[in-house]
Amino acid sequence: METDELIGGRGTSDQEGGMASMVYAGKIIKDLGLEDEYTLLVTGTVQEEDCDGLCWQYIIEQSGIRPEFVVSTEPTDCQVYRGQRGRMEIRIDVQGVSCHGSAPERGDNAIFKMGPILGELQELSQRLGYDEFLGKGTLTVSEIFFTSPSRPCAVADSCAVSIDRRLTWGETWEGALDEIRALPAVQKANAVVSMYNYDRPSWTGLVYPTECYFPTWKVEEDHFTVKALVNAYEGLFGKAPVVDKWTFSTNGVSIMGRHGIPVIGFGPGKEPEAHAPNEKTWKSHLVTCAAMYAAIPLSWLATE
Repeated sequence: METDELIGGRGTSDQEGGMASMVYAGKIIKDLGLEDEYTLLVTGTVQEEDCDGLCWQYIIEQSGIRPEFVVSTEPTDCQVYRGQRGRMEIRIDVQGVSCHGSAPERGDNAIFKMGPILGELQELSQRLGYDEFLGKGTLTVSEIFFTSPSRPCAVADSCAVSIDRRLTWGETWEGALDEIRALPAVQKANAVVSMYNYDRPSWTGLVYPTECYFPTWKVEEDHFTVKALVNAYEGLFGKAPVVDKWTFSTNGVSIMGRHGIPVIGFGPGKEPEAHAPNEKTWKSHLVTCAAMYAAIPLSWLATE
């Protein structure tokens, strides 16, 4: 889909629009002679949807590339974003005993044992941590699994759930696991609470294993990297930008969360468009972002 104002299709906001603007920014820098004492790397990195930040773990830890500053082109509605909640992927396993479904009292139904745990998880989600900037920690059950010898005439002998846990500032992966392990229903069921690991191969076949923990991060508003983007925006458009944060997760979990490298977001498209059925982006955003990406390096040098 394309109109005078919009381009529609899968990935237009997340992340194809950002890549297009980055590439054109390089041309703008060349055409206008904006080169200076800096090295600019334009990176298109893989597997962010599967395992946020894994690509940047590899870049920093294996390739030896450690930039001083990163701009993420994830959709921000052309606003300056300086942080996000972290996340982790948790699994709860409950074991039961199967038996013939005509006499379920002879067994121990694992699905029934999981039921009270789900209720306590829902209650726990209402009392998680809160940060003035990043907002509240959350959890949701995203998957449920079970095993049973057959659909009819058998009692389920295992049940497991996956949890999408979003971590606000001050929450830790250890604390998130411990607060679930402390739930009465979890203890009564002798449930096992663990964190997932990620070891899927990339398109090249490379496997780079990591735990499914993606740290919370934020860059303080008075940090010079934030000021560099604000100054570039004001210089281009004659007004101050909105400074905010993402609700979803980005590669910043590795860049800033794991490695302490400042990362600021500025991208075309709107966050709610990401993964939406009728995803779209705005042509004006692409132009705005290309101009910003071309202006940021010199603004960063001037601010530093």
